[in-house]
Amino acid sequence: MKGRQILIPASIGVAFILQIMPMPVIFDLYRPDWLLLILCYWTMALPNRVGVGIAAVCGIILDILYGTSLGVHSFAMAIPVYLVAANYQRFRNYSVVQQAMMIFMLATLYHMLAYWLQYWLTGVEFRLGFLWPVVTSVFIWPWLFWLLRRYRRLLRVT
Repeated sequence: MKGRQILIPASIGVAFILQIMPMPVIFDLYRPDWLLLILCYWTMALPNRVGVGIAAVCGIILDILYGTSLGVHSFAMAIPVYLVAANYQRFRNYSVVQQAMMIFMLATLYHMLAYWLQYWLTGVEFRLGFLWPVVTSVFIWPWLFWLLRRYRRLLRVT
C-alpha cells in the first residue's frame, strides 16, 4: 500500500536529484532532461494524477534550484506536459520508438521555450549546445519508460 503512494513523488524526487547533481562540465552538457521525461511518463500513464499543475510546480522548484528567473522552467515545462496530457491516449498507443520521436519534439520545444524566455529576460545568446540534452533524452526514454512501467505494474499504481 505504501509503495503505491510513494512511487510518483519518489520518482519525481529522483528526477530532481539527477537534474541538479554536480557533474563534470563535459558530461553536464549532455545531461538528459530527467524531470521532463519523468513528468511526461506519469502524465501519459496516469493523467488523472500528474498533469500541468504538477509540471508548473516542479518547474518553479527547478527555477529556484537553478537560480534562473522565476517562471522560466515552469512555463517551459508546462507546455510539453500539456501536449502529453491532451494526447495521452494517442501517446500510449505509439511504439517506444515513436514515443522517443515525440519526446524529441517535446524536449526540443521545452529547450526552445526556456531559451526564448531566458533570452527575452536576460539576453542569453543561443548556442547549439543547448539542444544536446534533447538527443540524450531520446536515447534514455526507452529504458526509463520500461523501468517506470515495470514498477508501476509491480506496485499496481493506479
